[in-house]
Amino acid sequence: MMNGTPEWITRSVSRLRTSAPAADKAGEKLAKAALDKSVTDVVAKVAVPRSTNERLAATLRRGQEALSPRALRRLLADLQEVVAPQVSEIEGGRRAQAVAEWYAKAEPEERRDMWLLMCEQFAPDATRFKSARQRYEAAAGTAEEGQAEISLRRALVSPRTRLLQRFSAFPEGMRFLVDMRAEILPLLKADKRLLPLDAELEHLFSTWFDVAFLELRRLSWDSPASLLEKLIKYEAVHDIRSWADLKNRLDSDRRCYGFFHPRLPNEPLIFVEVALVDKISASITPLLDEAAAPVDITRATTAIFYSISNTQTGLRGVSFGDSLIKHVVETLTAEFPRLRTFATLSPIPGFRAWLSKHAGAMLERLDDKRRAELGRAVGFEPPQATHLLGAIDKALELDARSPVRQMLLECAAYYLGREMQEGKPVDPVARFHLGNGARVERLNWAGDPSSKGQKQSYGLMVNYLYDLKRIDKHRSLLAQGKVPVSGDIDSLCRD
Repeated sequence: MMNGTPEWITRSVSRLRTSAPAADKAGEKLAKAALDKSVTDVVAKVAVPRSTNERLAATLRRGQEALSPRALRRLLADLQEVVAPQVSEIEGGRRAQAVAEWYAKAEPEERRDMWLLMCEQFAPDATRFKSARQRYEAAAGTAEEGQAEISLRRALVSPRTRLLQRFSAFPEGMRFLVDMRAEILPLLKADKRLLPLDAELEHLFSTWFDVAFLELRRLSWDSPASLLEKLIKYEAVHDIRSWADLKNRLDSDRRCYGFFHPRLPNEPLIFVEVALVDKISASITPLLDEAAAPVDITRATTAIFYSISNTQTGLRGVSFGDSLIKHVVETLTAEFPRLRTFATLSPIPGFRAWLSKHAGAMLERLDDKRRAELGRAVGFEPPQATHLLGAIDKALELDARSPVRQMLLECAAYYLGREMQEGKPVDPVARFHLGNGARVERLNWAGDPSSKGQKQSYGLMVNYLYDLKRIDKHRSLLAQGKVPVSGDIDSLCRD
């Protein structure tokens, strides 16, 4: 009896073995469901950050919040003290400077907390605005309309405006605000809560940095070394490789001008490099050749703007370029009466990326004869987008008579002369110069054979011509959705 297993034990163990996995699975499902709910709750809390109002009323910090409620309340009090009604401009500026000193030591997320306070706690009074708007609408066409408009304008001014004005009051305040906006800009897509602060800063900067308050200065080899170092740092088109390179760009047949603001006296906001020559330049190589002999500037008839660089990310959206070029043209004309032609030698930074997406559409524009000719050149008939892109990958090696080279020029002309987005040229450099009243004048093969030039536009460069008598006409054409181009560019577009 002891050696045999009782039948009821065997049956019981068998049932347990059979049911255990099912029970385990049921338990796992319940546990997983509970865990999923817990994770969902946590994610929901993280995905919807608390407003500053909620955080200011809380006791404890939650999740990824940087400042504790107590620290956040203390920072809000400091900001409110900056704009307190009884505080003078000088004292307000001093208090703003104290906040800026805290900011300089703060971690990135702590700085974001300050931006959020500025956005949410210093917004316009919605009730006051609504009332003022209703009053203005009711007063339309009456004797009270003027006063109602004044009230509406005042209601639109947010406490945030006053706060930022106080920050601009201390000596380094303008520098602080420009740098702060440069920090905010990359975060706007991910955090829409910051948009009001960015918009307010851009609006104020457009007034504070109006051309009426800017000074045009010539930068030369005799300028302070600290200023020359900034030219090297901020050059955005053709990197300055050495001091010898910089000296060449400031030689006797060159000019460099920058706009300066009185609150940022040693910081060019934008600068332009100019070569004085006898004809429109087709290549950047001789202009950057340190061994080239200077041109006799008494015989110069043409000014080539070959590099324009904005230096302050925080001033994005504030336009200086059109005013800079206008002022430089006036200055050069006064110094060199023989100058008749003003043009650029410009990169085409968006062309290669654009063509990689639109090569197929450009091929469809060809007639049968051109398509067959191109197919024989690339070795595939009919040629597809991949065949064209492969053939132009080493564009500088193409023969002058190559159908592939001709096709590339036509694509570039179409890109510059026809391709628009929301009524504006798609290429950023084209958008800048055409918006200033220039026209697309000429494409230059191998204009920039550097690796950067090939990466951007297969080495192509373009001249934009500033015809001083037709600037307004060109702007008018662009406003109608028509890019002003020369006859050569128009024929390359092959409409």
